[in-house]
This record gives sequence, C-alpha cells and structure tokens, in this order.
Amino acid sequence: MNTRLTRGVGSVALLLAVLFGMFALGKGVVGLSDDGSVCVQTGFWANAPLAMPLPVGRGVEASSSAARLCQKDPSFAQRVAGVGDEVTWGVFAAVALLVFALLLKTVIKDGPFTDAAARGLTRLGWVVTLGAPLASLVVGWSHSWLVESMAPMVGSDVRMQDSLALVFAGLAALILGKIMRQGVGMREDLEGTV
Repeated sequence: MNTRLTRGVGSVALLLAVLFGMFALGKGVVGLSDDGSVCVQTGFWANAPLAMPLPVGRGVEASSSAARLCQKDPSFAQRVAGVGDEVTWGVFAAVALLVFALLLKTVIKDGPFTDAAARGLTRLGWVVTLGAPLASLVVGWSHSWLVESMAPMVGSDVRMQDSLALVFAGLAALILGKIMRQGVGMREDLEGTV
C-alpha cells in the first residue's frame, strides 16, 4: 500500500472539505445578512413566446427557456430559502469530504483491511446515501418555496433537485463496508484457530 499517496489524497480531501465548508458558511452568512436582492431562476414559463422578437432566421420560432425572478426587499424567510438553494450542496460536499478524509486517516493508521477501516467506509456510505437525497430535497424545497413566494401563480412544485446518482456510490460504499467487516471477522476467526 502506498502510504504517501494515501496521505496526499487524505490531505487534499481534508483541504477541500475545509474550503467547501468555509465557502458554504461564508455564502450563508453573506446571504442572510446582505441587504441586496434574492434571485431565483424558474422554468415555469418555458416555451412562452417572447414579447420582443429576436433577430433569428426565417422560419425560426424563439421562446423563453427560463425566467429569473429577483425580490428587491426580501423577507428573512426568502433569504433563508435563497441560502438553502445555493449553499446546501456545498455543505454536503464538505461533510462527505471530511468523512472521506477521516476514512483515509484510519486506513493509514490501521491498514485498509481492518474493522476500523470497514466502519469508516460504512460511515461514508451512510453519509452519501442519506445526505444526497436530503440535500436534494432541501434545495428543491428552498427553490420551490422561493419561486412561489415571488410568483404565487406558479404554485409549489416540491421535488428533488439534481441527480441522485450519488446514492448509488453511497450504497456501493455500504456494501463494500459490510463485505470488509465480514472479511475481517473471518480473518480474525481463522487466526484464532491457527
């Protein structure tokens, strides 16, 4: 096992976790304390005809794909929803990278095929498996509520925002963690009988 490479990857993961965390914290504090507008983009009016025609070729029909809504004097709830819409994935990334860095630290200290490493992999699996849908729901709810607060006619369309492909990676980590724990247990049983 290349300990130097593992240390390097662990250090990079920890640095990225700190950077994502600081960025999310800073963006959240600025978003809540700023006295500027809160903006959100919606696709509710997709394919709506444009009021002013665009200079397009003959036979080409132009329509809008998204509308950007901005509230000049937003309420505190709108600010919170705006922060939730913009910061949630950064917080998720910071937590996942921190757990990954701790896993690599455990691997360096105890070795890759130990109970501690298996527990760390399982912990990472749970963070990713549960954290990705949770982050997606928070972003979806924040976005939907913010759009509805600015344009009530749109209504609330709460849904998961973004891809949930990370759930498969989390489930894979959970399965591998379970396999590793079983392997460690079998190895310890075998060593005990010899």
